[in-house]
Amino acid sequence: MKIQYDAEVDALYIEFRPLEPGTAENRELSEDVIVNYGPDGRLAGLEVLNASVVVGEELKKVIVEVSPVQHAVA
Repeated sequence: MKIQYDAEVDALYIEFRPLEPGTAENRELSEDVIVNYGPDGRLAGLEVLNASVVVGEELKKVIVEVSPVQHAVA
């Protein structure tokens, strides 16, 4: 996972998995939130435009928590 914030254009992008250029299907959830899906229909990324307004003050401090994956035993 990769999280990028571009202050120049005030856009936040959360990449869950990389895609080849031109292969994403974009769906607008709201005026400022766009979801990217791969050709297989799986979630690939989330783009937040006007991020400082949408996310607010929390954008100045980003905390990433990663929990270990738990696999079910069959």
